Amino acid sequence: MRRWMLAAWCVATVGMWGTAWGADPADAPFQYKFEGILIPPATADEPRRESVSVELAETYLEQGSLAWNGHRKCVSCHTNGAYMQFRPALSARLGKPSPAMREHFLASLEAFAKKTPEEQQESVAPAQAIYLAAGLAEWDAHVTRSLSPETDRALRLMLDLQRDSGTWGSLECWPPYESSAYHLATTAAMAIGTAPGWLAGLQDDAVKARVERLKQYLVTEKPRQDYDRTLLLWASTRLPGLLSAERQKELVELVLSKQQADGGWSIRSFGAPEEWGAGNRAEKLRAEPEFATPPSDGHQTGLAIVVLRELGVPANDPRIQRGVTWLKGNQRASGRWWTRSLNTDSWHFITYSGTALPLLALSHCDALPPKVATP
Repeated sequence: MRRWMLAAWCVATVGMWGTAWGADPADAPFQYKFEGILIPPATADEPRRESVSVELAETYLEQGSLAWNGHRKCVSCHTNGAYMQFRPALSARLGKPSPAMREHFLASLEAFAKKTPEEQQESVAPAQAIYLAAGLAEWDAHVTRSLSPETDRALRLMLDLQRDSGTWGSLECWPPYESSAYHLATTAAMAIGTAPGWLAGLQDDAVKARVERLKQYLVTEKPRQDYDRTLLLWASTRLPGLLSAERQKELVELVLSKQQADGGWSIRSFGAPEEWGAGNRAEKLRAEPEFATPPSDGHQTGLAIVVLRELGVPANDPRIQRGVTWLKGNQRASGRWWTRSLNTDSWHFITYSGTALPLLALSHCDALPPKVATP
């Protein structure tokens, strides 16, 4: 019944969007499409809602991940990887996340473990191993609240793939995800620090050495841009001893200094065009009409507030409240928060994490509206 209701919502929403701002679903590729799931493209001109709808945002997250699983059948950083990273932490407010997502991760873990060592290091495979571990760790932390054997296995497999430098192989593509070895290292650190009791109970000296190698890499390697510095700051809340209190304070001030006049944050202000990925997105970024004055976006505003709150910045801090006000005023008709992709202007998959992070940010500030019961 729930799957039918979600599919019906998508079909109804497609029709609404087609008349709301002129987007014709027949002429544009769907952002997500699988069987009865039809999610139209994300666009900058989608109308804003007058009030936040938790139901629309949640349905978008559920539908997007289900469609990605069904169509692509892989673990991706920007969709089902983001779902497992962020949705479990919303369990207290939204209810338990989809068990089908964890089952997909477990099946993917099993398939990944059967690959040859060479295959496990190819292309985006190391990133997939990290996102598998990160997602399962978040599930354990927020849903079952106990470490599972599968998460332990995923973490050990992830660390088996670690390079001598302390990080993992990266294609430097698709910023901000999978776009640098440093980004992957921060995600791995989050996974290690989030899995309930895993690090404290670790007895294997070889695995301990790999964790220390990761920490050493994160504090000695210079991040390419301020986006990765923000992720380092977030990882420091999970991995004990990663950063000193003084360094945390410096990075908190860095994030706060980038808040825009409207109260939000823009991902484009956290890195110069040449600093994303291998720098091959610079021409695209410099050609954007808003290059000189990049607008605030859902992804970075949500991320900034979540990180600041987890570092102890009070919810009633005026700067946090200005960010909350921005989020409340910028959800779009579909339930998404708009974020322009750093890569192409085709899919804008970053609107997925750009929707999950605002929900998490509002929850962290006790500003998430209650869910409306479905009739």
